[in-house]
Amino acid sequence: MSITQFKNTAHATLEHSAPVAVPLGSPVAVTSVTCVERNDGVETGIWECTPGRWRRQIVAREFCHFIQGRCTFIPDNGEPLLIEAGDALMLPANSTGTWDIQETVRKTYVLIF
Repeated sequence: MSITQFKNTAHATLEHSAPVAVPLGSPVAVTSVTCVERNDGVETGIWECTPGRWRRQIVAREFCHFIQGRCTFIPDNGEPLLIEAGDALMLPANSTGTWDIQETVRKTYVLIF
């Protein structure tokens, strides 16, 4: 077993940045991430996203804990979820919906494939 540790997650430097794949208008949100992909069907990391709206399908099950910011996730066929720093979510595999990032968010996450 290997242990993954992320130090000072609120201020850690993230390695990769790119615009979201399916933006819905302007501004176009940009995501940044640093992650570790393991060989046991698990990925973990720190993810950040700037303000904007975009479509997302979460293929894997995901547990995430929001460290900073504020956003809303509007699941297809569901009620909007207001998410703020300190909140945690467990999203089922193949969750679809719209992310509306009002204030840059940062979260730690675990994807379970």
